Amino acid sequence: MHAPEVYDYAIVRVVPRVEREEFINAGVILSCQRTGFLQAAIALDEARLLALDPHADIDTVRRHLSAIVAICAGDEGCGPIARLPYRQRFHWLTAKRSAIIQTSPVHTGRCTDAAAALEHIMDRMVRPLP
Repeated sequence: MHAPEVYDYAIVRVVPRVEREEFINAGVILSCQRTGFLQAAIALDEARLLALDPHADIDTVRRHLSAIVAICAGDEGCGPIARLPYRQRFHWLTAKRSAIIQTSPVHTGRCTDAAAALEHIMDRMVRPLP
């Protein structure tokens, strides 16, 4: 078994009306510096989003959330941000913003499997409770 690695993560939030500061958790970005892992997982609960703002532009929100996943993956179609080293991409994605898509503060954890940690955080913080 491998020794635990340190990772950083942030919760991706959708804030449909920024002035109200209400949000739903829609995903997680996780980075493990030592292993070079950078990945985002998204699970948008459209019904919850529409409960906060019945006029939310779901297509735009989906497009922006998909861009986060693509930037993490280094997709060339995402322009110069996707070509940055993975830690710089993580910091760019988790920078504080006043926009419809925001992230939580960055948190730290330890794991032996970054992909499994990402799924665990998605289950605890994003997906509906069982």
